Amino acid sequence: MYRSTVDRSSAAWWTDFPDADLNLSWRLHQLTSMKVAPTPLRFEIMDKELFKYPFAFMSGVPKIVVDDEEVAQLRRYMMGGGFIMVDDFWGEEPWEHFENEVLKRVFPERTWKELPIEHPIFNCVFPLKEKPQIPNVGFATRYRGTGITWEQPDAETPHYRGITDDKGRLMMLICHNTDLGDGWEEEATDPYYFEEFSEKKAYPLGINIVFYIMTH
Repeated sequence: MYRSTVDRSSAAWWTDFPDADLNLSWRLHQLTSMKVAPTPLRFEIMDKELFKYPFAFMSGVPKIVVDDEEVAQLRRYMMGGGFIMVDDFWGEEPWEHFENEVLKRVFPERTWKELPIEHPIFNCVFPLKEKPQIPNVGFATRYRGTGITWEQPDAETPHYRGITDDKGRLMMLICHNTDLGDGWEEEATDPYYFEEFSEKKAYPLGINIVFYIMTH
């Protein structure tokens, strides 16, 4: 798994790193038949080593800034068979920034689509009845018992938006108004958080995503 370091403006690429990556790798090894290297890898976006890895992960993108060369690299990577999962950003202003700075520049001819709950990515290994919203562990424990899981007032609804190539292959999955990475990283921090968010939501969906992408 590759983790992007492209967000130079805030260094937010390292959010949940490395524990989220390590824990997800272990759970993939434990719960599936996939052979998973335990150590996460980190590269700059322009590193040619990127093309050796079919699954990339970007986190903390509200202030992401990419130049034209990096835009072209992202396009080459995804159009050439690579996949990028984007996670952990909340609210409409960060979404608009990410859409304008990355999506419309990398894929000006394509539009994202909201994935329905019937999409295989929500059902291929672990069937999910709803699109999960995972808050960070501090927020979750602070609001325990209230039913509030959104970290921003304008982030009540979790979104899972995809961009596909001409053959329908999913090239990018944008997980907005949710934080799967914290569900992986903080599994041992609090028993309530593990049972309610890590075990029921973050790991089942994370495993589904990796399994689906690696078999499509």
